[in-house]
Amino acid sequence: MILEKILRSQGFGSRRECRHLIWNEAVSVGGRLITEIDEDFSCEGLVFSVAGKEWTFRAQLYIALHKPPDYECSRKPSHHPGILTLLPPEYVARNTQPVGRLDHDTTGLLLLSDDGAFIHAQSSPKRHVPKTYVATTFEPVTPALLRRLSEGVKLADEPHAIAAEVRMLDTREIELTIDQGKYHQVKRMLAAAGNHCVALRRSAIGRLTLESLKLQTGEWCHLTPEQTALLA
Repeated sequence: MILEKILRSQGFGSRRECRHLIWNEAVSVGGRLITEIDEDFSCEGLVFSVAGKEWTFRAQLYIALHKPPDYECSRKPSHHPGILTLLPPEYVARNTQPVGRLDHDTTGLLLLSDDGAFIHAQSSPKRHVPKTYVATTFEPVTPALLRRLSEGVKLADEPHAIAAEVRMLDTREIELTIDQGKYHQVKRMLAAAGNHCVALRRSAIGRLTLESLKLQTGEWCHLTPEQTALLA
């Protein structure tokens, strides 16, 4: 692929903007300054620098982010900063989107990608991908609460009771695993079971855990193929 197209595919701007980057001697490959827009390169494993910053060519983006509180999972946020402000602007230019949503006050594991097929597959309710949350409750956790959640609670506008795999972590903390993505589902389930959620963190999607990624709040990383396979 010629260098100009490579830059465009990686989110560095329009054809004209990418050409100017090359003409202005801002792009190098393997330590060699490139000034010809149509110089051809193999994309596989390609590492290049733009304005002194190193980049690796990625045909698609698969990102895990440790979402902080008070960020909206939207490209057009209304009341809080958008989650995409935590990513490089080049990734935003590639139409990277959150895979599903977490409420602005919910923290934890969030996936982002520019691969539409991946986003659709991960978001589809037909796949029943389990998602695990840690919820802090207003009232102490009781055996009755755990029993109600595991047996299923009825939510408004839902035809059937919804159950979760649940276990107690602390006096006011429980872990819930669900395979659906209903609106405010965990919070509504706790309310229907007679308690109230005061804090919520997503700790895992499928077999991919936030703990294994070792991301601090606000940090993100590219997923390896092995990590992506854990989402199935």
